Amino acid sequence: MVKISKEAALAYHESGRPGKIEVKPTKAYRTQTDLSLAYSPGVAYPCLEIQENPDDAYKYTDKGNLVAVISNGTAVLGLGDIGAMSGKPVMEGKGLLFKIYGGIDVFDIEVNEKDPEKFCEAVERIAPTFGGINLEDIKAPECFYIEERLKKSLDIPVMHDDQHGTAIISAAGLKNALEVIGKDIKQVKIVVNGAGAAAISCTKLYMAIGASKENIVMLDSKGVIRADRQDLNEQKRFFATSRTDITTLEEAVRDADVFVGLSKGNVLSQDMVKTMAKDPVIFALANPVPEISYEDAMAARPDVLMSTGRTDYPNQINNVIGFPYIFRGALDVHATAINEEMKLAAVHAIADLAKQPVPDVVNDVYKVNNLTFGRDYFIPKPVDPRLITEVSAAVAKAAIDSGVARKNIEDWDAYKRSLSVLLGQETKLTQKLYSTAASHPQRVVFAEAIHPTMLKAAVQAKAEGICQPILLGNDEVITKLAKKLDLNLDGLEIVNLRHPSEQERRERYAHILTEKRQREGYTFQEANDKMFERNYFGMMMVETGEADAFITGLYTKYSNTVKVVKEVIGIRPQYQHFGAMHIINSPKGTLYIADTLVNENPDTETLIDIAKLASESVKFFNEKPVIALVSHSNFGSSQSDGAKKVKHAVEYMQKRYPQLPIDGEMQLGFALDRELRDEQYPFTRLYGKDVNTLVFPNLTSARSSYKMLQMLNSDVEIIGPIQMGLNKPIHFVDFGASVRDVVNIVAVAVIDAYVDKVRRNIIEDED
Repeated sequence: MVKISKEAALAYHESGRPGKIEVKPTKAYRTQTDLSLAYSPGVAYPCLEIQENPDDAYKYTDKGNLVAVISNGTAVLGLGDIGAMSGKPVMEGKGLLFKIYGGIDVFDIEVNEKDPEKFCEAVERIAPTFGGINLEDIKAPECFYIEERLKKSLDIPVMHDDQHGTAIISAAGLKNALEVIGKDIKQVKIVVNGAGAAAISCTKLYMAIGASKENIVMLDSKGVIRADRQDLNEQKRFFATSRTDITTLEEAVRDADVFVGLSKGNVLSQDMVKTMAKDPVIFALANPVPEISYEDAMAARPDVLMSTGRTDYPNQINNVIGFPYIFRGALDVHATAINEEMKLAAVHAIADLAKQPVPDVVNDVYKVNNLTFGRDYFIPKPVDPRLITEVSAAVAKAAIDSGVARKNIEDWDAYKRSLSVLLGQETKLTQKLYSTAASHPQRVVFAEAIHPTMLKAAVQAKAEGICQPILLGNDEVITKLAKKLDLNLDGLEIVNLRHPSEQERRERYAHILTEKRQREGYTFQEANDKMFERNYFGMMMVETGEADAFITGLYTKYSNTVKVVKEVIGIRPQYQHFGAMHIINSPKGTLYIADTLVNENPDTETLIDIAKLASESVKFFNEKPVIALVSHSNFGSSQSDGAKKVKHAVEYMQKRYPQLPIDGEMQLGFALDRELRDEQYPFTRLYGKDVNTLVFPNLTSARSSYKMLQMLNSDVEIIGPIQMGLNKPIHFVDFGASVRDVVNIVAVAVIDAYVDKVRRNIIEDED
């Protein structure tokens, strides 16, 4: 685990703009009209609508996406009662987590009041502002009263995360851990060390999922909570055991199946662990020092199933797995409460998610090849992008079913897609690509199926229903790799192109290629030798119609692939060149950038082809192209050869396509800033239009531009490279592409193949 120094932490919070969160406008505010709509006089109209119907606050304000993180600073992390103001950095941090994981806006509110009655009164008075209340870092037993009172007096969700967040995550973990070792939760003996807010809530939730109260022993700082003790409050007395033979932790854990620590570090010894039952489950959740270290627990009992609150060990129990998504689901149905049904729904959704195949992004973050459900992975990782869709949807559905929702959700698939878009996991464009591809799945050849990324992408694409994968490569190697990665290859075709059984097909392909290129010096023997190469063989599958599309690029250099594709597939007859495009999806819109792969230093004729191909490709994605040809020059300000070639290409395009919004040469800043361009150069064909397509003067500038955007802005999604101008759907992926990147290209290739089939059928019908 990275050691965090005091100096680094203070510098992090102080540097730049102090703190961790800010408020940003969500509506236009540049003109006087904008401001009049935002404030007086326009703001009066939504005010009156809300006065007439209070629920309209969800319609006209941010109430439905706004949570208050409220604390009085009496139990801040492991720091104790440090005061309301001192706890503010924690509350800001909680706000940051709400935003990045759940897309939820937060006001952190520190209330300088320890009296529970007065604290509740303060919260009740400000509650109309919010769609939900997250109580934080309030000491027990006051926190129990505060939460219960506010739940009764307010008509919005209220949750003390210190109680219920840990309870929900640990209950999901306990459910799965017991499943891994085959133990029945109704029968296991559970020891809970700690009797504060989190411990009480955790234990109650364990009972809700099946644990027997008679099998639970709880301890506080004075030892086992027994019925004969006279110093117990109401919450502790509920868990008092009738057993009189145990007083200490050492006595309590003997033969126990489960230990849950919500207390302090280093209180559970190795000798104690050795006395526990077979396959003991230990949740040592004191932070930052657990009740027993992971290393000590494993050394004492190699059969232990272990969880801590730390990121550097398996099965981290982290509240961020729960609270952003619980509130997200509650807010989206305008819930009046977070009830037990919603909490249980979250438990089961989190537990079920750990049993599903793990996304590539999670494996990448944790530097592993593949996480699979078992002893070392029975709780989802906090970075799992599926948490927002699975947990939020489960919570929202439970709210509706239990009657605490003001708003209904009819289309759950659409709701889950909207959640993915909310956090930038998907865009409307990628959703549209997947949906269209799934409507017309095609046979797609994956050239490098022995590459883990390519194999995972093929399996995922099959699961998405967007294609029928054909895997090229050694079948034994592919099968072995799939087993290692825990991938199911059912329904995927494997073609071992070098196997003797493929000799007839290799020779047939060689004859076809020889006949096609015989006037270019090709011989049959040369063509036959090339059929042992995956790119030649795979592209010939597409050329002959035995497959519909082809994906390559993770291993092969582009220059080699370009040579092969020209020989086997060829360029569409109306062009002399082909190229590639990348799509940039950002919060500001979609940009199409060309040429990002093929033509290193295009001349005027090549730029003309690239511009025509870019226009056609943008139309392929159902958008109207508005094209700027980029240069270091603005409309003749430079007479360099580079500027002139761009200028001549524009002149040709404008003359040949008088209705096409295209202009240049122009600098990138003017291309993307419509107001500045219209003011300085009102004569352009782009006047009043936002450019969505950029044609760069060379490969270096095109690739550098999209790569820089990708590296500097985490909100940017890159799709590509997408080939333009080939006779058949042959598509490349970038070296180092992720599984998601590859599947995105597969979706494009499938649509490309379908459109190509439609086009060819139309041509045949016309003939």
